[in-house]
Amino acid sequence: MRLTATYRGGTRYDIISGKHCVITDQPVDDSGMDAGMSPVELFVGSVASCVAYFVGQFCGRHNIPRDGLAVHADWDMAEQPHRVGRIDITIHLPHSIPAELKERLLKVAHGCTVHQSIATAPNIEITLNSPVSGGTTSAGTYA
Repeated sequence: MRLTATYRGGTRYDIISGKHCVITDQPVDDSGMDAGMSPVELFVGSVASCVAYFVGQFCGRHNIPRDGLAVHADWDMAEQPHRVGRIDITIHLPHSIPAELKERLLKVAHGCTVHQSIATAPNIEITLNSPVSGGTTSAGTYA
């Protein structure tokens, strides 16, 4: 699988995956044009939308209406290293569900692929393919 983030000027990068495009940018007060979510907002949004998808699928299997389903994500930053330090996810279901399904729904939400990818961090290899040197230089592996 592959996607590509391409520089589009200023602090904007377009992420292309297949036929889909997501614009990322920085807020105006961070020298951006605010043309899209910041990469951090996109990261937190990935968690929220993945939880929403898993919960929505659970609701569909149990004939629970999905109209009005929303997932809210609040987050705080942390330092050393600079990162998202905490994400609080709140699932809003406007319809009541039986008590015996509540625990199962929360278990399904915790199993979302993005959440699990953070809980068990992937290995991230960063390399540089520079036309100046004509080769690939490894910058190391970071997790």
